[in-house]
Amino acid sequence: MAADWITTMLEMLGQYGFFGITIALMIEVIPSEIVLGYGGYLISSGNLSFFSALLAGILGGTIAQLFLYWLGVYGGRPFFEKYGKFMLIKVSHLNAAESWFNKYGTIVIFTARFIPIVRHAISIPAGIARMPFHQFLIYTIAAMLPWTILFLLIGMQLNQHWNSISVVASTYLKPIILIAILSLLFYFSYHYFIKKKKKK
Repeated sequence: MAADWITTMLEMLGQYGFFGITIALMIEVIPSEIVLGYGGYLISSGNLSFFSALLAGILGGTIAQLFLYWLGVYGGRPFFEKYGKFMLIKVSHLNAAESWFNKYGTIVIFTARFIPIVRHAISIPAGIARMPFHQFLIYTIAAMLPWTILFLLIGMQLNQHWNSISVVASTYLKPIILIAILSLLFYFSYHYFIKKKKKK
């Protein structure tokens, strides 16, 4: 169940429809699945169109990640070690994200969006490593699309019980996380064998 302060904040922002959902996702104080679940409720109650909620989800989520990317570019790791706690990013999150990025490369920008802990900080090592901006943007938007649609649909189904989305979402997240990890392993293995074959 969503905490009372989360419900209050979302109800306040929800009055602004498209802009409220976008802002809630941009500031990332509330988990995106809860924000999008509330967006689904707004759709089912006729206060927001599906297209507007979808656009708000992609736009807000992408801007939040672009913010972390540019901080990674200009601030580097020292910035997040010092100020990351104010953005709810722990050093352990940063270490995990850097490890994944260094191990799997740029493709992790897409797949890591579906994996807890890593997904919140994966944009940072991308910025530090100066990953090409257009590539980062494409991977980020591509990941935001299915994530946004999934939780909007769940929120629509839950309707006024949207604040139970954290409990319901776990049923969907477990297979998604498994698929994301397996996709990474397949990608890594494929490129490893291709490189090995070229060396022969």
